[in-house]
Amino acid sequence: MRAVPITVTALAAAFVLTACGGGDDSSSGGEKSKAASGSACAVGDLGMEVGPVNAAPAAGDTGNVTVTLTNKGAECTLEGFPKVELEAGDSTTAVPRDEAAEAPKLTLPEQGTASFTITYVRAEEGGSQSLAVKTVKYGLSEGSADQDFPWSYGDVALKDEKTPDASVSAFQQAGD
Repeated sequence: MRAVPITVTALAAAFVLTACGGGDDSSSGGEKSKAASGSACAVGDLGMEVGPVNAAPAAGDTGNVTVTLTNKGAECTLEGFPKVELEAGDSTTAVPRDEAAEAPKLTLPEQGTASFTITYVRAEEGGSQSLAVKTVKYGLSEGSADQDFPWSYGDVALKDEKTPDASVSAFQQAGD
């Protein structure tokens, strides 16, 4: 009887698994990208979960809201900072990047997670230096801010007429 070396068997199994398609992903609600392994992540392949780490309870307090993204497509990479905009009525205001943060290049395997955090100072509701945010829009660093979620964490303070007292972190590895 002849034995097949384990490495040959393992390589054959790897080629068979690589040749298999991704299958139907009707749970994502959007089109799946046809991104090759290691290419930039597509926003349509990322599921989103929003939750406050610590919402600011009163005017003058600082709060953090974390957005966790789960890769529902093929392995991909995230790099830099997300583009984040605060919408209040007819106005849209860009959230500046956290200048102290470094932006590592992250590789997200299928079902891998990454997150970013919006840090903000809560304003007095209806005050002259407040932004009554209703929606947050975000996008990947090279894309447009076209994904959104409702904002329920109070008005955001303004540093000046067009700059929120807020910042956004770089993409960070999340989970295990």
